[in-house]
Amino acid sequence: MRVFSKIEELRHTLDALKRQGRTVGLVPTMGYLHAGHMQLVARARAENDIVVVSIFVNPLQFGPAEDLSKYPRDLERDSAMLRQAGVNFLFAPGVEDMYPRPMKTVVDVPDLGRELEGEVRPGHFAGVATVVSKLFNIVQPQTAYFGQKDYQQVVIIKRMVEDLAMPVQVIPVPTVRDSDGLALSSRNVYLSEEERRAAVIVPQTLDEAERLVGEGLSDARELEAKLTAFLNREPLAKPEVVAVRDAETLATVASIEEPVVVALFVRIGSTRLLDNRVIRIAADNKIVRDNRMTGQPGKGVKK
Repeated sequence: MRVFSKIEELRHTLDALKRQGRTVGLVPTMGYLHAGHMQLVARARAENDIVVVSIFVNPLQFGPAEDLSKYPRDLERDSAMLRQAGVNFLFAPGVEDMYPRPMKTVVDVPDLGRELEGEVRPGHFAGVATVVSKLFNIVQPQTAYFGQKDYQQVVIIKRMVEDLAMPVQVIPVPTVRDSDGLALSSRNVYLSEEERRAAVIVPQTLDEAERLVGEGLSDARELEAKLTAFLNREPLAKPEVVAVRDAETLATVASIEEPVVVALFVRIGSTRLLDNRVIRIAADNKIVRDNRMTGQPGKGVKK
C-alpha cells in the first residue's frame, strides 16, 4: 500500500493506472477505522481493480462547539488495518493539503442538508458535500462507498452527484453492528461504560418502530411520539431527532404506506449517535427491512 498526502502525486499515479483501463473505487473516511469501514473496503476491493481510502478529519463539517480537536485519530493503526485489507492507496492529506487557502467555494444541497441532523448541526452537510466533491475531483473514481448508518449523508451525496452530473456511482453499504445491535461508529469510543450500556436504547428504538408498524400503526407523527417516549425511558438518552420520512426523498409523510426511514439522532452523555432503519410494508402486511439503498455494482467495476 502506498500512502499519499499530496493531491498532485496521487493524481499522477492514478492517471497512469486509469490509462491502463483499471477501475478505481474510493472509500472516504475520517479515520479511526472499525469493522464498518472495513466492510466498505471489502466491497470496494471486490468490485474494483484499485482501491483508494482517504482519511481526512474535515474541519468544514464541524461546528464551533463540536469535537474536531478531540476526534479520535490513529493513522498508524488505520494504515496497518488498510494494508492488511489489501488497499492499494491511502490518501491522508493534512488540512494544509486539502485547504491551502481558506475555502471560498461551498457545495451544498440546502433543502436536504437543513433537515433532520442538519437542523441540529447547521452547516454540517455543506461541509460534507464540499469535501466529498473535492475528493471525487481528486481521485475521480468510478465508484465510491459510504456506510448506510449515515443515511441522510448518502441521500445528499447521491443527489449532489445527480445534480452535478459527476461520473461516479455512490454505493451505500449496510450498517455493521455490535453484538447488542449498536451501530459501529468511531465516536463510540467517547462513551463511558455506563453510557455504552445505555446506548443500546438506540437500536432498541428501531426494533420498537418495526414492532409498532407491524401491529398496524400508520400515523407517522404518532409513531415519532411513541418512539420519543420509548427513548426517554433511558435517563442518559437525549433524543435530538426522531423522524419518520420517505425513504427515497426524506420528505415528511403523514402515513406509513410507502417505504419510510426511521431516523434517530440521540445524545448519550456528550456523544451523539446516529442510526436508522428503512421499513416497508409488504403486500401481506408483514414488515420488511428494506435494503433499497444497497448499491449494485457500478459501471466499470471488476467482475
